[in-house]
Amino acid sequence: MEKYGNDTYTTAIPTDITLISRSALSVTGVNEIESSDGTLIVTHTEGGLLIIRGTELRIEKLSIDGGDLRVNGRVDSLTFEEERHTGGGFFSRLLR
Repeated sequence: MEKYGNDTYTTAIPTDITLISRSALSVTGVNEIESSDGTLIVTHTEGGLLIIRGTELRIEKLSIDGGDLRVNGRVDSLTFEEERHTGGGFFSRLLR
């Protein structure tokens, strides 16, 4: 977030989702891919945690700088969840 005088402007890319025929998915506002396999893609977006479920899911394009994600395959569900903030960093998760 940037501040100019008394006005505050956000530089975050909004999260927009476009799904065409359940086989071509486009998402903007993507910050990170947490995990991905052929049936599940977990992404962190400006709108929260986005979970994509389906079959034969393939990441066609990922641009973290631009916040763009394109996925091909059969999309069965899209779910937003609140970001989970766990205490500590990498080592605290490692030592659980």
